[in-house]
Amino acid sequence: MAKELKDMSFLDHVEELRWHLVRSSFAIMIFATIAFFLKDLIFNQILFAPKDPNFITYRFFCKVSQFFGTDGLCIDDMPFTFQSLAMGEQFSVHIWTSITVGFIIAFPFIIWEFWKFISPGLYENERKNAQSFIIISSFLFFVGVLFGYYVVTPLSVNFLGNYSISDLVERNIKIDSYISLVRSSLLACGLVFELPIVMYFLTKIGLVTPSFLKKYRKHALVLVLILAAVITPPDIISQIIVAIPILLLYEVSIFISKVVIKRQLKKEKNA
Repeated sequence: MAKELKDMSFLDHVEELRWHLVRSSFAIMIFATIAFFLKDLIFNQILFAPKDPNFITYRFFCKVSQFFGTDGLCIDDMPFTFQSLAMGEQFSVHIWTSITVGFIIAFPFIIWEFWKFISPGLYENERKNAQSFIIISSFLFFVGVLFGYYVVTPLSVNFLGNYSISDLVERNIKIDSYISLVRSSLLACGLVFELPIVMYFLTKIGLVTPSFLKKYRKHALVLVLILAAVITPPDIISQIIVAIPILLLYEVSIFISKVVIKRQLKKEKNA
């Protein structure tokens, strides 16, 4: 462990963390500003795309349905329209969406800042893994965002947009409600896909072990199903589709935990 880390007081750590947060926030705002001026691309081409019945996900499920001799999963129309009910609603949606896009694009830089903050507490050979850590963390996050966009969001939009308690109720969706659904789906999936990274650090500090993860696998299954129910529409098919990759990530986390434990035992043996 670095000597300067031992000499740092609690307030020094807080000050160091503050500057990491400042730089991360600055990066987010730069990309958010760029996103703000790309309004047509972000809203019309990306965020509103899942409302189109010809969206790639709907076409895929339709082909799967036709493969089994039915058109049950084919979509002809999205029977709802968007509306804005407050003077500042669209501007507020624009601002928060830009910030969300800024966070997503700046994620590798944020992870790099996080690594710089914790690296003084790591051994020299562990610090050399900075590039791999940033690449893997960013890859998992972006895969999660894409999963949220191409799987969770279409399932949610299709289910909730078509759900009706009565023909007397018109489906006029607030723009803020729709965009919030999309934003939360992307961020939730992106962060959930960081599970292997989280388990890596929890294993490093001794909070979890492979045997612990295996022992509570059934409990984890229940938690995964609950999580899938939270970030997806309340139908069993959507929950299963979302739960499968999360369960796979859990199994990957067990493998990563095993690798970390083996390396620690090897170091203790060679010490």
